[in-house]
Amino acid sequence: MAMGASAAKLHLSSAARRPSMVHLVAVAALCSLSYLLGIWHHGGFSAAPAGGAGAAVSIATAVSCASPTPTVSSSSPAGGPLDFAAHHTAEGMEAEAAPPRRAYDACPAKYSEYTPCEDVDRSLRFPRDRLVYRERHCPSSDAERLRCLVPAPKGYRNPFAWPASRDVAWFANVPHKELTVEKAVQNWIRVDGDKFRFPGGGTMFPRGAGAYIDDIGKIIPLHDGSIRTALDTGCGVASWGAYLLSRNILAMSFAPRDSHEAQVQFALERGVPAMIGVLASNRLTYPARSFDMAHCSRCLIPWQLYDGLYLIEVDRILRPGGYWILSGPPINWKKHWKGWARTRDDLNEEQQAIEKVAKSLCWKKVKEEGDIAVWQKPTNHVHCKVSRKVIKSPPFCSSQNPDAAWYNKMEACITPLPEVSDITEVAGGELKKWPERLTAVPPRIASGSIEGVTEKIFVEDTELWKKRVGHYKSVIAQFGQKGRYRNLLDMNAKFGGFAAALVDDPVWVMNMVPTVGNSTTLGVIYERGLIGSYQDWCEGMSTYPRTYDLIHADSVFTLYNGRCEMEDILLEMDRILRPEGTVIIRDDVDLLVKIKSIADGMRWNSQIVDHEDGPLVREKLLLVVKTYWTLGDNKQ
Repeated sequence: MAMGASAAKLHLSSAARRPSMVHLVAVAALCSLSYLLGIWHHGGFSAAPAGGAGAAVSIATAVSCASPTPTVSSSSPAGGPLDFAAHHTAEGMEAEAAPPRRAYDACPAKYSEYTPCEDVDRSLRFPRDRLVYRERHCPSSDAERLRCLVPAPKGYRNPFAWPASRDVAWFANVPHKELTVEKAVQNWIRVDGDKFRFPGGGTMFPRGAGAYIDDIGKIIPLHDGSIRTALDTGCGVASWGAYLLSRNILAMSFAPRDSHEAQVQFALERGVPAMIGVLASNRLTYPARSFDMAHCSRCLIPWQLYDGLYLIEVDRILRPGGYWILSGPPINWKKHWKGWARTRDDLNEEQQAIEKVAKSLCWKKVKEEGDIAVWQKPTNHVHCKVSRKVIKSPPFCSSQNPDAAWYNKMEACITPLPEVSDITEVAGGELKKWPERLTAVPPRIASGSIEGVTEKIFVEDTELWKKRVGHYKSVIAQFGQKGRYRNLLDMNAKFGGFAAALVDDPVWVMNMVPTVGNSTTLGVIYERGLIGSYQDWCEGMSTYPRTYDLIHADSVFTLYNGRCEMEDILLEMDRILRPEGTVIIRDDVDLLVKIKSIADGMRWNSQIVDHEDGPLVREKLLLVVKTYWTLGDNKQ
């Protein structure tokens, strides 16, 4: 790079006079030598000087003898600084992109909201019993895979910045009015010109989600940091999760595809964590002992049926001492039975059945107040195991890995908590209160439950990601700007260090743990007070297109090398990335060269820059900006 810089200086110094033949030969020789040295050095990529997005320059511009001071817009795949700023709050693109090596076509308009593993047409091939057809059913062959770019709807705009996005979204981004009609009286959502407004109402909280959460807070401790992670089953537009965020409680909200048109999509547009999901036959994609509380507000899940299978699954994912909150039918049926158009006997029978299942799981009913009922899971299973002598069903599970939850079937048995030495001990170890639990050594690591992971490794990993995120912010200036990013995805989260390093930023991170690696670390992520899910990146993710502002992929392509096609993973990343979103791919330089050759045909602008420890490290970063384009663009 010193020779490249000399060449550029030489070019500048000779620009003011007519060059002699000797000068021209010297310049050509120096440029050629610099280029060859770059190629020899791990694929030919220069170090990225510190100090902002403009520092990310490729070797092509650093040694260019034609243009010593290049400037490149966000729509150019050539070398030069990438523009990570958001420009489009309406339609349009900037400059014309240079022709990529291989161009991927735009998918037809009907795929604008395509979810590969929850495809409506494919789902109809599967049984409707217990909503099995709404579970994940991914393309079974290459012939079923889409190998095109999922388009944004015409008129797509960058979502509003948080916290404004909690209450307003662009109509063009999710052009569905169904919920505004169906839920009009419940104050979920309404259309206001070219926007949607989210008043914060819900079926069971007509005074608003904030007041409803305050009512819950009168029953259980929502304000002292002991409750951090929550699960909202059948979430609607996720107003419960949205209003918990101001209380430092992070909710994972889920609902099935098409139960109400685009409800999860609305949640994500609001900047609230959510995924497509359903309680049917498979376990939810979270490890045991993940959530501090779980919630159902008129979620229409038949908790009392199938031998209490769905409550048994909630019990599996609740941490020791965790809470389950139920509002809506059948709670407070004496007041609401006429409005619910059901008989008093029917509702009473349903409530008694739910109470019986909860008791069989050794849960304690904390309180029923108005429309809200709360139960608590025991902190250990000492008494519960004794009770099996009297209460035979459900039995304790004897074989299945409690954390296994990727296409694993639910079972009508209680997931046993870790053994304790006395009745006062919290099974699996007591968690620190938030925010201390974020950086405290998680109990799963402290107890030696995760093979090969020590407390020292965890502490070093936490510090490493602080350094790495600091580096990201130095080469992507907008990373440090509040409001530029909101929804983030970490495709290979390990212990959640990337998310932990961003905890003071107004963002949330979905921490995915690949099923092909050491998936036991997802439990650690939850013990830190973060959220995530299992994922196999050879398949699509259970989310809508245009979910994330930034995607982080650490060693993902090394992990999946030889397992599935690189282009399929990249196309899935493109599907779930918003227009003008950012991708950071950290991997071996040889893989990054191959990735870049594909990415250049996906309307991505990308550059390879050096590792934070300098140019001698084989691991590099591929920084990407997805260009803005929509249905009907001339570019399509």
